[in-house]
Amino acid sequence: MIVQSVAFAYAPGPRPYDETCPLNVASEDRTAAATARGVASLEQQVLNAPFDGVVLRYGRFYGPGTWFTTPPPLGTAVHVEAAADAARRAVPHGRPGIYNVAEEDGTVSCAKAHHEFAWDPGFRIVRNQS
Repeated sequence: MIVQSVAFAYAPGPRPYDETCPLNVASEDRTAAATARGVASLEQQVLNAPFDGVVLRYGRFYGPGTWFTTPPPLGTAVHVEAAADAARRAVPHGRPGIYNVAEEDGTVSCAKAHHEFAWDPGFRIVRNQS
């Protein structure tokens, strides 16, 4: 099973965050803490289920059909086409676990997704120009 999660719920600490870094479940910001606890619960339920679970921690989406046509100003972004490609690649090649899926801007490391299933944050669908 592949589930969508978020790559912007990490607790403050040294960057770039990798998948082993803690989530911000104890934040003084109640909304941030509630979001991080929800993310942690979702991820643990999937990873502890009686099937192979892959968690894709996506950055903030941008591109066609989203709020942003260019990367969001908050960082930790991922183009929707690159995000979809990560899921497509994770199905046959991703081992159970958590993977960051975002553009490399110094906030999160996506080395694990690149290594495990050759994900490229620059992926875009090539459209026929005729």
